[in-house]
Amino acid sequence: MDASEKLLITKSKNGDILAFEQLLSLYEKKAYNIAFRMMRNEEDAKDAVQEAFIKVFKSMKSFREESSFSTWLYRIVTNVCLDELRKRKKYASVSLEFEIESDRGTTHIELDKDEVTPEDLYERQEKKELVLDTINSLKEDYKTVVILRDIQGFSYEEIATILSCSLGTIKSRINRARNVLKDKLQAQMEL
Repeated sequence: MDASEKLLITKSKNGDILAFEQLLSLYEKKAYNIAFRMMRNEEDAKDAVQEAFIKVFKSMKSFREESSFSTWLYRIVTNVCLDELRKRKKYASVSLEFEIESDRGTTHIELDKDEVTPEDLYERQEKKELVLDTINSLKEDYKTVVILRDIQGFSYEEIATILSCSLGTIKSRINRARNVLKDKLQAQMEL
């Protein structure tokens, strides 16, 4: 954590609204990106981020600075999204064509980069839909770790902190989720 962020955190803990807004602006894009990938809807993502920011504001004085502010914030965003998805009793899907925002810039990722013929485009769309449907069929714990690790690019340690789980649990969930995903995709391809 750099000195300017530490100062913003200290000021925010003391009730400085402007400092709090500046602090949130550092992480707003990534927070929205996480929420959008989980909620699959722009308005729901905005609502989730807004709710998370309110929770962060109300809990700011209790932030113990044991983890980075960004990890704490992303954990709250993830939990708000998971709570909302549980309330709805349905699963969100994930796009496999997306942009990842990070401190190093924006990275665009696509399922398949070669666009040669209309048949290729159709085939790619079918593959994408198959993968999305398969990800949607994963149980919530697995889908969450796939989104955070393989879509959002968080490290195992960050995911463990965000989900309040041990590192071993996260590694195990990611491994199991990938194996289940692979098995389901192979079964679908054989049909």
